[in-house]
Amino acid sequence: MLYIIGLGLCDETDITVKGLNAIKSCERVYLESYTSILMISREKLEEFYDKKLILADREMVESQSDEILLNADVINVAFLVVDLVIRARELNISITIIHNSSIMNAIGECGLQLYNFGRTISIPFFTDIWKPDSFYDKIKENKNIKVKEQSNENLARGRKIYEPPRFMTVNQAIQQLLEIEEIHKKQVITPESLAIGIARLGSTTD
Repeated sequence: MLYIIGLGLCDETDITVKGLNAIKSCERVYLESYTSILMISREKLEEFYDKKLILADREMVESQSDEILLNADVINVAFLVVDLVIRARELNISITIIHNSSIMNAIGECGLQLYNFGRTISIPFFTDIWKPDSFYDKIKENKNIKVKEQSNENLARGRKIYEPPRFMTVNQAIQQLLEIEEIHKKQVITPESLAIGIARLGSTTD
């Protein structure tokens, strides 16, 4: 079994009970060490988990994934990044993903609802010769997003009456993407396009 385990946002105690139990069951535990910066030392994590952690840098994840997945079909291995999921499935290795808190939900602590403000935008560091600014137009787009839906009648009459929330199915989303493609005809979305539909995220059932 390959476990993909979220550590949380701050220190060693942020891990879930389910995640901690999974780590303790593993023969090898890899600590992803290049996409985020831990607020504590690896030694402190090892002490709390009572497990030796193997640092996994970008080269290991991208070029040596077979080493990480070695024997994961018969023993438990833990990892903290999702890049290995597709490769593990190709090798018929069972996968369990154990979620944790992230900046995407913790940001609610500031009193704002992230969903109302459009897509998340990353602002890269400038250098002396490179100052990317693609985030600027995305911020402008976010400022123009409608956050509540009104019926056509209420919208036309200027009545501030909003529709109840609806849940879009994966099939509905795909159908709408294909309809828009049919209008624009730029081959952005085709019946052969790879897409991932997610529902009931965090649930143990489909």
